[in-house]
Amino acid sequence: MELQASLNGAPRDERARAYLAVRSATEALAAPLSAEDCTVQSMPDASPVKWHLAHTTWFFETFVLEPHPPGYRPFDPAFRVLFNSYYNAVGPKHPRPERGMLTRPGLERVLEYRAYVDEHVLNLLETSSTAGLQILELGLHHEQQHQELVLTDVKHLLSRNPEKPAYHPQWPLTEIQARKPRWIGFPAGIVEIGEEGTGFAFDNERPRHKAWLDAFEIASHPATHGDFIAFIEDGGYRRPELWLSAGWDAVCANGWQAPEYWQERDGRWFTFTLHGEAPVDPNTPICHVSFYEADAFARWKGARLPTEAEWETAVGGLAIEGNFMESGALHPLALREAPPEGALAQAFGDVWEWTRSDYAPYPGYAPAAGAV
Repeated sequence: MELQASLNGAPRDERARAYLAVRSATEALAAPLSAEDCTVQSMPDASPVKWHLAHTTWFFETFVLEPHPPGYRPFDPAFRVLFNSYYNAVGPKHPRPERGMLTRPGLERVLEYRAYVDEHVLNLLETSSTAGLQILELGLHHEQQHQELVLTDVKHLLSRNPEKPAYHPQWPLTEIQARKPRWIGFPAGIVEIGEEGTGFAFDNERPRHKAWLDAFEIASHPATHGDFIAFIEDGGYRRPELWLSAGWDAVCANGWQAPEYWQERDGRWFTFTLHGEAPVDPNTPICHVSFYEADAFARWKGARLPTEAEWETAVGGLAIEGNFMESGALHPLALREAPPEGALAQAFGDVWEWTRSDYAPYPGYAPAAGAV
């Protein structure tokens, strides 16, 4: 779901609708799950769905409600520690690897917490024209990030169940023959990347700045599962010359032979999805590969991963459209229509893109003030 460019200039009723739309979407993601599903975590890097429901609520309570409405009383003071994530300036936090040990508060109590905070946020929106709006907008984007994390963590959790249960049994995918990628060229020159507008952006997306790019080419659409099967069949996981040193160490240490969630049976590859286990569709974009796997695959293809500046230049000006959560497809879809000449397909939605750039601040970056 795409939020309005900015809530600052929006009427009060539109702000309330935007808030409720995001909050209800999160609860809709949890609706197919049992209380038991929502309580456990499958690995230290994952979090229980119940924790996501509570933490996103904690954000609004801590950063919107507590500083603004006079006399606001927290729902439960103990939640300040239980559902803090990494905001050290706020205070202590419960260890991340132990979030799945929190059988209490129960799911019903967490949903009561959400309703309590929602009521107070809506009252604030009704009675104040500007109080907490900037943080409120940040909180909505923060919650949308957690919606993706809910699906990510649920997928990992259900994949560990021998019964391989489906989160969403309906399979909305149709077989479509993959198109061969074209190479799209971009000239050398100075480009501008980063955000400069007045609408919402995370602080690490700013400031807009100039960067030099040598001439480069980029494929017209993402690599497919079929491409990656060819890499596997050519011994990609057995050829150290294709891998960065740290990547080959990871292959050996973890016994990698295929992407996460893949299993080979009787000469066929299967993968676990949120729609259940299914044969790997060779026409759909490859997903669940690490940076090291993506880098090795690109080297095997005689290519390389793009830099962040190259990627931002290649997708700049494209319409933000694609297979997002609202499509109902919780697995990448095959490319249906060829993009216009010189344009990238599936630049948004379906899958994230790996680049070869480090995660580092842009020139001139300044962190936003405050605990957030």
